[in-house]
Amino acid sequence: MTPTDTAAAAAALRSIDDLPGPRGWPILGNLAQIERARIHQSIEAWARAYGPYFRVRLGRRRALVVTDHQALATILRDRPDGFRRTRQLEVIGREMGLMPGVFSAQGDAWRRQRRMVMAGFDPTHVKAYFPSLLKVTQRLRRRWTPAAQTGRPIELQAELMRFTVDAIAGLAFGADVNTLESDDDVIQRHLDKIFPILFKRLFSAFPIWRYVKLPSDRALERSMVEVDAAIARFIAAARERLAADPARRAQPPNLLEAMLVAADEPDSGIADDVVAGNVLTMLLAGEDTTANSLAWMIYLLSRHPDALRRAEAEVRALGVACTDFTPEQMAALDYLEACAHETMRLKPVAPFQATEALHDTTIADIRVPAGTLVWCMMRGDSVSERHFPNALAFEPQRWLGGGNAASSAKRISMPFGGGPRICPGRYLALLEMKMAMAMLLMHFDIERVDTPDGRDAVEQMSFTMAPVGLTMRLRERA
Repeated sequence: MTPTDTAAAAAALRSIDDLPGPRGWPILGNLAQIERARIHQSIEAWARAYGPYFRVRLGRRRALVVTDHQALATILRDRPDGFRRTRQLEVIGREMGLMPGVFSAQGDAWRRQRRMVMAGFDPTHVKAYFPSLLKVTQRLRRRWTPAAQTGRPIELQAELMRFTVDAIAGLAFGADVNTLESDDDVIQRHLDKIFPILFKRLFSAFPIWRYVKLPSDRALERSMVEVDAAIARFIAAARERLAADPARRAQPPNLLEAMLVAADEPDSGIADDVVAGNVLTMLLAGEDTTANSLAWMIYLLSRHPDALRRAEAEVRALGVACTDFTPEQMAALDYLEACAHETMRLKPVAPFQATEALHDTTIADIRVPAGTLVWCMMRGDSVSERHFPNALAFEPQRWLGGGNAASSAKRISMPFGGGPRICPGRYLALLEMKMAMAMLLMHFDIERVDTPDGRDAVEQMSFTMAPVGLTMRLRERA
C-alpha cells in the first residue's frame, strides 16, 4: 500500500463522534436515561435503534458500544495487550478492599496468575473433583426434600448460591464450608453484599462513599472483614496440609495449594495478597454466575413443558439415584447440556463487558483512541433473527447434532467471554449446572416456579444478571 493509499484509508475511518447515539444531559450524559438495574436493557434498546456501533456517554466518559459478534471476538482476542478491564473497576475494587486476582489483574501479572488458575480448572482436575461435587449435590437434595414434602416454597437463588459456594470452596480451596446444612452466619451472606455495591459504585454519577459512609457502606466493611478472615483460614489450613504432607507439593490437589506452591518458588512474583485475591475471585465468580444461570435454567424449563419433559426423560433414563451419578453419565446428558447453553444464550449472566483500549486502534471502520471505554454488548447477536431462527424462543435442540448450526451458535453466543481471558471456570460451571439439574429432575417434580408478580421473570443487573425473586415448589418423586 502506498503512502497515498494509507492516508486515504485513514481518512475513510469514522470517529466515535461521527456515530449515531442517544442524546444525553449535561454532565450526566446518558446516565440520567438509564435505570442502573436495567442498564443492559437500555443499551440493547439503543442498539436496535442505532445499529451495531454507536456512542453513549456515561457521566463525563464517552463510550463506544459494539454489538457485532465478530468485532466482539476480535476485541476479546486482543486482551490483555490491546484491551483491558476498565481502570475504574480496579480503583473501586481496591477502595472496597478487594485484593487483586486473575479477574482484575493486567499484563504480566495476569499471565502469571492465569497459568496457575487454568491448571486448577482444566477438565482433568474438574473430573477429579467429581466425588466432592457429588457430596455437595446430595446435600442440596437433602435440603430440598423437606420443602418438597411440606409444599414450602424454595427461594431459588439463595439456595443455589449456597450450592455454588460449597462447590467452589471444595474444588478451589479444599475447604468444606457446608453452607447447605447450616443456617448460621455463613460466608455466602457476606459475599452477597460485594457485587451489588461494586456495581452501584461503578455506575454512580458521584462517589458519595468517599465522603459519607452510609449504613450499606458500613455493612460492606463488616462483611469484608468476615470474608478476609475466612480467606485467611482457608490459606492457613492449606499451608498446614502442605507442611504435614510434603507429597502434596508435587501434585497439589486443589487450586489454593497450587497457588501457595507457586508463590513459594523463588522469584515467583506471587505475593500472599495475590493468593488471597484469587481465593476471593474464585468465591465471588463461582457463586453468582453459576447460581444465576441455574436459576434462569430452572425458570425457562418450567415455562417450556415439552423441553422439561425431554430433559426429565433423559435424566431419569439413567435409572440411578444422585448418590450413584458418575462423570460419564453427566457427560452423556446431551440434551440437558443443550438446555444450559440455550439458557446462557437467552439469559447470559454477563450480558455486557466493559473494556478499555490500551492504545490507538480501530474497530471495524472506527478510530478508537487509547483510553476509550468500549462497551461490549455480548447478547446482541445472540438474540437476533439474523443469526438465530426464532431467536427469542427457548429451543435447546438448536445446540444438538454438532452440525453447522450448533457450531455457529457457539461462535455467536459467548456467555463465558472469549479470547485469552475466557472464563477459566467454564468446565466446572457446566458440570455444576448439569449435576444440580440432574439431581432435581431425578428426585423431584417441578410443580411451579413463581415470580413476585406472576408475570415473566424480571432481569436485574447487579454486576451479574439475575432473575428477581424466583420461588420454586417441588414434589418428591418415589
